[in-house]
Amino acid sequence: MAKPAFRHTRKEILGLSVPLFATVGFDGVSMRDIAAAVGVTPAALYHHFSDKEQLYLDAVGYAFEEKVGPLKSLLEGGGKPWDRLEAFVALFTRMLAREKDFRRLMQWVLLDSNEQRLQSLVDCVFRDLFSALHKLAGELAPVYDAHLLVVSMFGLVIYPFETQSVRRFLPGYQQQHEDPEAIARHVVSLLRNGLGINNEEKSH
Repeated sequence: MAKPAFRHTRKEILGLSVPLFATVGFDGVSMRDIAAAVGVTPAALYHHFSDKEQLYLDAVGYAFEEKVGPLKSLLEGGGKPWDRLEAFVALFTRMLAREKDFRRLMQWVLLDSNEQRLQSLVDCVFRDLFSALHKLAGELAPVYDAHLLVVSMFGLVIYPFETQSVRRFLPGYQQQHEDPEAIARHVVSLLRNGLGINNEEKSH
């Protein structure tokens, strides 16, 4: 009886590589480590990927597209700009709350000092989502610097999760601050007030 080709497809290898890179980053894992964890020989791994660099780039791309890719359609769909942003922020925070490996992987990406690798990740993985948010930011507040506004949006959503282990010891902490719905409401409210939208609406 033929053995099933379990864990031998490219997609399966990528999915099983993500937790390894999320735990120790690009420099902390070897192709041999990945092959052992995935359950294939190093030769089989090289059959799918030319080197560790390619595997890493593809693994980050796979994780990003699987977790964040579907959210891009919210930004590009119809409806009012604020409604689209609120829907994006709500789903993004929920995803971050449940996907710890994805959060850790993105932290390693941000710590990467290899400019060529970062450029490849931007071109192949991150650019489309950033561009969609950049366009939406222009619709929401054309008087603001759209690039910095998008960076601020990401920071407001992601930072509460990156600081979870520390901020629970800081003044004013409450258990409800771990609720992704509460984080999403806070982010949207802060953006609205910071951009002066509420005051403008009240004046009409």
